Amino acid sequence: MRVEQLGDGEPELAIVAAIHGDEPGGVEAIERLRSNGATVERPVKLIVANEKALEAGERYLETDLNRAFDEDVPEDAHERELARELAAEIRGCTVLSLHSTQSSATPFAISPGLDDTTRAIVPQLSVAALVRTGHDVEGRLFATDATIIEVETGYQRSVEAAENAYRIALEFLTATGALPGYTVSTDLSVYDLSEPVEKPSAAEYEVFAENFTYVDAGETYAAADGEGLTAADGFYPILFSAYGYENIFGYTGSFVGTLQTNCENAPRLVAD
Repeated sequence: MRVEQLGDGEPELAIVAAIHGDEPGGVEAIERLRSNGATVERPVKLIVANEKALEAGERYLETDLNRAFDEDVPEDAHERELARELAAEIRGCTVLSLHSTQSSATPFAISPGLDDTTRAIVPQLSVAALVRTGHDVEGRLFATDATIIEVETGYQRSVEAAENAYRIALEFLTATGALPGYTVSTDLSVYDLSEPVEKPSAAEYEVFAENFTYVDAGETYAAADGEGLTAADGFYPILFSAYGYENIFGYTGSFVGTLQTNCENAPRLVAD
């Protein structure tokens, strides 16, 4: 793990990249932040988490780092010790964790809930939606003693994902007072993450559903070896892709409401 710092003092802000080694866009954003010579008004940690997996071009070496923040992971796993080190580095910080995905070119944010910090920051980022995972964080970075905002910045290894990651990092630093200037706050759709959608055993998969576009009951959302799969109930697809996950297509979700920013105080969630 590589940890560097912008500014002097004890940081309360951090940007984390390479939780997964096959998602290099966030690392490129951190390198640009290091090299652009910006003078920050609050100190910031810049963390490249799983350097060995990044070098190998693999998601992880022994276990998924974003599932290693609990006691169920074997003690001798590379990512288990790395999780301990990373948790210590970000303790007490507000953290932007940069990811990329096989499911969506359009950036969106993920958080366990909607606390005051998340409510204030996320509408200032260039994201299309906010997904709440709920309290079951399954050993993820969310389980650490920090305020975590994850952003899926676009397709893995794409130029666009790296550009999005850099822009969103700048917006995060501006929104938290580390960089001078202003951001534009926008109303934001909020979804709750629900159940995984299992893949049947097959050699080839297709996905027809579009993320955050409602799938009606009875609609064909995917295919396995050419055989269509239909929805028993309506849902919003989240993190849906043919091959992004080994055993699932993605997750069902429900639309919660809109985080409205045109109010006098903090943005408020309005159910539609």
